[in-house]
Amino acid sequence: MLFHLRPDALDARRAAARDATLARLGSYRTAYGKLSQGQVDGLNSLLAALEDAAAVTDLRAAAYMLATVKHECADTWPPVVERGPRSYFNQYDAGTALGKRLGNTQPGDGYRFRGRGYVQITGRTNYDRLGSALGMDHPLMQNPELTLDPAVAYRIMSHGMRKGGFTGKKLSDYISETGCDYFNARRIINGLDQAARIQSCAGALEGVLRASVQT
Repeated sequence: MLFHLRPDALDARRAAARDATLARLGSYRTAYGKLSQGQVDGLNSLLAALEDAAAVTDLRAAAYMLATVKHECADTWPPVVERGPRSYFNQYDAGTALGKRLGNTQPGDGYRFRGRGYVQITGRTNYDRLGSALGMDHPLMQNPELTLDPAVAYRIMSHGMRKGGFTGKKLSDYISETGCDYFNARRIINGLDQAARIQSCAGALEGVLRASVQT
């Protein structure tokens, strides 16, 4: 666990710790400006998931995960859905080159399996594969909107980033006892697209998290 050492801590204690953590995020506001209530709620939900995650013990990994969400969700923090008119997603439909790469095989798959969640998973193949890895392939395929549930979105992001479920690259390839490479860690999600921007954000968020656990 990232913020507590005892996995059997009382719910009330964890809730109080989360409130205290949020209260200590003044440095976040200093770096990025005032937060809307929606941002606070989304960030609170994500921090709660990280706090309870036994698999995430490195604060730097948590910082990079937060930086990734901040970028992918356009600084809103709750899981998001890819925007655009339905016709926009026709380019990803069955029978198109892009659709074939995404494993879309049925009419309307481009829109049905459009980007959603904290890291914008797209395509029938990714929904099926990640759902199977989490033991919920049937629910995700039947109802892709489940990826907008913060708990589900977090499980997808955590598995994909820790286990290499998105590109084959994983957090431990770039963040370990021997070093921390926030720039190339972008390869976990999407090549080096916006790598420098997310690197900078991860560094700032690492400082925020360190301040919160030391207070």
